Order: sequence, then structure tokens, then C-alpha cells
Amino acid sequence: MADAIFKSFKIKIPFLGLEGNWEVDDVQRKAAWEIYVELVTRVTVIELKKDEGILREALTSFYSLFNSTREVLKKYGPSVAAAKNPGDMTLGHVATGVLNKELRPLLAKWHPLLEDHEGRRPEKVSISEHERSWKHAKALRKEIEKVRKKLITYADVLAEVSEVDKLHA
Repeated sequence: MADAIFKSFKIKIPFLGLEGNWEVDDVQRKAAWEIYVELVTRVTVIELKKDEGILREALTSFYSLFNSTREVLKKYGPSVAAAKNPGDMTLGHVATGVLNKELRPLLAKWHPLLEDHEGRRPEKVSISEHERSWKHAKALRKEIEKVRKKLITYADVLAEVSEVDKLHA
């Protein structure tokens, strides 16, 4: 027997090209909460200001969101991706959209470029100093900020689905 629907709303996430109805049951609500906690406790939604943090750590945070989301989707199973009505949205649609359309391109482009630069760090130069000297550091920070702003929209949706006040700024 399927879980009862406890909330139904219209969803529109322009950066994913998703729009439609989302009928949320308790399984999707619990899974959304788990993803939300992972999302709002990382640099993924917290601004990485100029000269703050380390780019490698930021990319690692994005990567671990990828892994944790995948684990939550596997844990809760196909029901988080099974729409009640044709054309409806589900947590599966939204979460995989974020992974494949936002996180994957960021990581696929920047991980190998940063790794190549990291491999050239002189022994006596600090990690942060070496990163700041990288000719692509500003561009990566700009990309991280662009994705972060989109992930705030995602976090807003997850908070609504989870029925919690926003825990993110």
C-alpha cells in the first residue's frame, strides 16, 4: 500500500527546466529532509567569500552532496521517483536534476583542472597560497557561486517539502 499524500503543490525550478505538480507522501518528505540537512550544512549553500576557504574543500563538499543524495535515493527506493499522476514531479526528478544538470558539470569541469594545478604545488608553498595563485581560481569561485545560488532554490523547495522553516540564510 502506498503512503498517503499529505501535501500537494505546484513546483517550478527554472534552472532545471522542471515545472508541475508534486504530491508529497511521508517517504518523500523524510528523504527530502535527509537531503536538505546534507545540503544546508555544506558550503553548497553558504557563500564562499573572496579569500575564504579552499577551493578543493568546496569541490569536495559538492561531491559529497552528490554521494549523499544518491545514497538517500537508494535508501528510500523507487517510491521517491514514482509520480502519482503522469507528468507530476517527485523528489527523484528534482534530486537527479540537481545532480546531473548542476553538480556533475561543475565537478566534471573543475575537478581535473584543479587537481592538475594541485599536482604542481611547490613543497614550501601553502595549499591556500598555491590555490590563490592559480589563474583559474577566480573563475572557479564564480562557478561555485553560480551553482550555490541555484542550490538555494533547491534548498527552499526541500524545506517546503520537509515542512520545516528554512535553516539556511
